[in-house]
Amino acid sequence: MAGIGGGTLYPDAPPSPTSRGVLSPLARAQYAALAALRWHMFVNGLRSKLGAFELGARTITFVFYGLMGLALGAGAGAAAYGLADDDQWQYFPIVFWVVCLIWQVVPVMLASFQQQFDLGGLLRFPVSFRSFFLLYVVFGLSDVSSILGGLCCLGIFVGLTVARPDLFAWTALILLVFAAFNVFLVRAVFAWIDRWLAQRKTREILAAVFMVLILSFQFFNPALHQNRHQGHGGKDQQGEAFRKLMASPWVKTANQVQKWLPPGLAAVALRESANRQQVPVLGSLAVLGLFTLGIGGALGLRLRAEYRGENLGTAPSRKTDAAPRPKTAQRESAWSLGGSGPIAAIIEKELRSLMRTLPLLYAVGAPLVMVLVFSSVFLRNPQQVSAPLVAFPLCVFFAQIGFGQLFSNNLGAEGAGIQLYFLSPTTMRTVMLGKNLFHAALFSVAIVIAGILASVRLGRPDGIVVAVTIAWLLFSLPCSLAAGNIFSLTMPYRVNPGRISRQRGSQANSLLSLVVQVGVLALGAAVFELCSFFDQLWLAIPGFLVLAAAAVFVWLRVLGNTDDIANQRRDSLIGILMKTE
Repeated sequence: MAGIGGGTLYPDAPPSPTSRGVLSPLARAQYAALAALRWHMFVNGLRSKLGAFELGARTITFVFYGLMGLALGAGAGAAAYGLADDDQWQYFPIVFWVVCLIWQVVPVMLASFQQQFDLGGLLRFPVSFRSFFLLYVVFGLSDVSSILGGLCCLGIFVGLTVARPDLFAWTALILLVFAAFNVFLVRAVFAWIDRWLAQRKTREILAAVFMVLILSFQFFNPALHQNRHQGHGGKDQQGEAFRKLMASPWVKTANQVQKWLPPGLAAVALRESANRQQVPVLGSLAVLGLFTLGIGGALGLRLRAEYRGENLGTAPSRKTDAAPRPKTAQRESAWSLGGSGPIAAIIEKELRSLMRTLPLLYAVGAPLVMVLVFSSVFLRNPQQVSAPLVAFPLCVFFAQIGFGQLFSNNLGAEGAGIQLYFLSPTTMRTVMLGKNLFHAALFSVAIVIAGILASVRLGRPDGIVVAVTIAWLLFSLPCSLAAGNIFSLTMPYRVNPGRISRQRGSQANSLLSLVVQVGVLALGAAVFELCSFFDQLWLAIPGFLVLAAAAVFVWLRVLGNTDDIANQRRDSLIGILMKTE
């Protein structure tokens, strides 16, 4: 790696005078070498058809997220302008809290779907810790969350500047510190989550906590159910209900607490700057700066341990490995699903891998929360005639979104084990069949859970609607499995079970998987609406069953060709899935 040498190989040794500082000549040479490396990787990737397709997929993804960020920024700017123009400074914490949540929640939702560059490889070279810390933060600025949050902050700045040009300097300073806090926070959260996921015990604990949090959303159902009839009156009634809500004791207590948290501090500093109170503004900025330094310090502690060589894994410790295990414990741990043969072994292996891979658990479990969100939308609008007809199918559809990653990259969790499939006498067709059967069973369980949640929230749907939905699922599942088998063999990427962030990902794989899901949904919606228009909804059932038969035929044909595809791309599969982090 050109330009990277010249420093010390030992982190505890005193650096030479020419290597001190993040902007020293050596550091600048290292930054230039890293930039050149990334550029050559980009150019070399375009030499293959898959690389060019990846570039197109990334461009489309960037345009999509850019438009989303512009829309969010415009909304934040309009809200800031309206509040500042009406001198409603007490409501600015809501704007800052929304931006903060967007900044922190979006990366959790997209962490397993976006391709990222792991800077851990730089630790093989004599890079100083300050340079490593700076590069880690700077590379975080290219994340989707930072782009969306930055555009929101820009929108707030423009809106406030238009409404109050005299607050130009203070607004820029407050938003800059607030943005720095969010950048450090999101990087620190993922750095520590990766630390906890690096070992199997902590990974299983975190997975259990995650599932508890998913189930805890059910406690919000009574509150949403009680308030679903509110807001149907006039504007006066809505305003009175809002004033009563803001006057409640728990809202006042929450308001007093949030004033000492970063979003509240930014809003307080902005309000005091509008009131020409310079000292309170500086005090709020100082506390916000302390929060930023504290989060930066927490990130520094994690990166310092990684910089010094900490490399945790799932291997047992020396003491545990040396101690003999009782035979009873060995028999108890060797649980089996029953049955024999390669398909049963593959299904058992897939179940074990899924329970130890939090990114996949998250991808499957998180969309179930969307069932609650969408059911709440229909609860707030019960007067819509079409709501009882489309609510149940839509809730079921959103429950299956997370399976796109599982279907389209079913070899991602294999890692170095992919070479065993080519060495064993088991055909790749059998391997894919076992994976598809397990994923289909898991898909069925998730759909049943989603159907129960939707029925509890919205009431029992009509039998004809349930039958049409099941018929559509019989068509959707084999389509997703067939496309997923092709994508898994032609555009695979490795899934690290010990990380939420810094997954390598494949934009082309994710984009095509989304296209397949949208296409299946569009075709199903077209058949559904056509039969509803003629008031013959039952005709959708035989229509979907015919499509399901065609989809099963395509799936079987793809399954029969998996051996040829896998053998043709054997070197590529092994190289990608065995690639070290």
